[in-house]
Amino acid sequence: DVHGVGAVVREGVRRARSTKEGIKLGVCGEHGGDPESIHFFHEVGLDYVSCSPFRVPVARLEAGRAAVEAAGSATA
Repeated sequence: DVHGVGAVVREGVRRARSTKEGIKLGVCGEHGGDPESIHFFHEVGLDYVSCSPFRVPVARLEAGRAAVEAAGSATA
């Protein structure tokens, strides 16, 4: 739910970074291995995701895709 819970996550990231520059923020749990969620977490500026071992390959692939997409939109 990007508009509900996502808004809370986005605001939490904003407040944490305004209070402590350089703070490392992430998410843990099965949500951390969900491809759509990984793209959202990258967009809001989380530093890492953590998930169960069987989801790690997908999480790594999607994290890479999210970074490439972000880099591509930054240069466009």
